[in-house]
Amino acid sequence: MNRSSLILVSSAICGTLCVNEMRRIKGWLSEKMTAFNMWLSLDAKVYRRFHDVIIPSKNGTTQIDHLLVSPYGLFIVETKNRKGWIFGSEGQQKWTQSLYGENYPFQNPIRQTFRQKKILSAFLGLDESIIHTVIYFVGDCEFKTQLPANVINSKLGRFIKKHNNRVLPHEEISRIVATLEQHIAESSLTNRDHVRSLRKRHSSTTVCPKCGSKLVLRTVKKGPNVGSRFLGCENYPTCRFTRDVGPQR
Repeated sequence: MNRSSLILVSSAICGTLCVNEMRRIKGWLSEKMTAFNMWLSLDAKVYRRFHDVIIPSKNGTTQIDHLLVSPYGLFIVETKNRKGWIFGSEGQQKWTQSLYGENYPFQNPIRQTFRQKKILSAFLGLDESIIHTVIYFVGDCEFKTQLPANVINSKLGRFIKKHNNRVLPHEEISRIVATLEQHIAESSLTNRDHVRSLRKRHSSTTVCPKCGSKLVLRTVKKGPNVGSRFLGCENYPTCRFTRDVGPQR
């Protein structure tokens, strides 16, 4: 390899490393901004806060940006730092960020919180109905399609305070907080472990990466793709995850 080629390869590697580092910093800043917002708007004596919590499950791990424990239930806050226009819907696999004339797809965060809610419910032994999910965009963005009410880009504290029905007694709150504190103190799980878990889960052809149920082979019955095969979650229609498979030989 000549000197010019080495320079090009080195530049490409440096560029990739810089992009990854910028993404990491951007994610870190958005989480800190969200934590600061909650510190300002929510009483810490009422809303016990946990940040960057990694919870294990039988199907990998899940990472929760912010978790609040209160008499009004638990709140999972998934933070997104995005600018520009945001397009998406509850059922879409990918949403789109439009910025300066370019489109950038990203995973539907509702699917992320769907899995987070299920794993947290099982881990703490709680009914899912008392766990609320919030997707909070902290960047200078505008929603260009109709999104669910729990997808917001301002007034996080006000949204959480709308849930004002007491569903957890003091004793149960103490149990939940103690369980989380003990897990955080004793767990050896790291963000690197979580990333490895994500890669393994999303490459699986037997387990649904969204809810942990089995994937089953299905065939399209009608439409332009009739006869083609795909993997679908056995928990359909509750879970609508699908994955394309290669043509039948």
